[in-house]
Amino acid sequence: MKRLWAPWRMEYIEDEKIGECIFCSALEKTPEEGLVLFCGNVSMVVLNKYPYNNGHLLVAPKRHVAELEDLTPEESIDLFRLLRHSTMVLKRAVEPDGFNIGLNLGETAGAGVPGHIHFHIVPRWQGDVNFMPVLADVKVMPEHLSNTFQRLKSYFEKIQ
Repeated sequence: MKRLWAPWRMEYIEDEKIGECIFCSALEKTPEEGLVLFCGNVSMVVLNKYPYNNGHLLVAPKRHVAELEDLTPEESIDLFRLLRHSTMVLKRAVEPDGFNIGLNLGETAGAGVPGHIHFHIVPRWQGDVNFMPVLADVKVMPEHLSNTFQRLKSYFEKIQ
């Protein structure tokens, strides 16, 4: 699906190296460059560069691991803690009417980064689906990605 006015996507596409893991490489960049809202001891929260909606977050372990059963107990607990915290942040910051929270395991299941397990948190609003995707195959994003990052960052600075 195309995005209307999404200049950050081109920069991401041009900078991306074949085979590079977006989560592992995000840890090597500044938080703003990697869109890392939170980086703890074992898990992180990243703003999705290809969002379905504004505020689309990705929650992943810091360790490069592909399978759910390969997560350590500490990683499993921390991922759920960050899922919980992230939904609370989005409720306060962007006031969605609901969420889609999901996990795609494996390329066949739709995982965009099949080698690094991650959860999606997509805020949803009543009526956020309109005619643009149906008629023009275009998704209108009302807020620039860098503005969304700045809006959410302070909520994640308070996590222990």
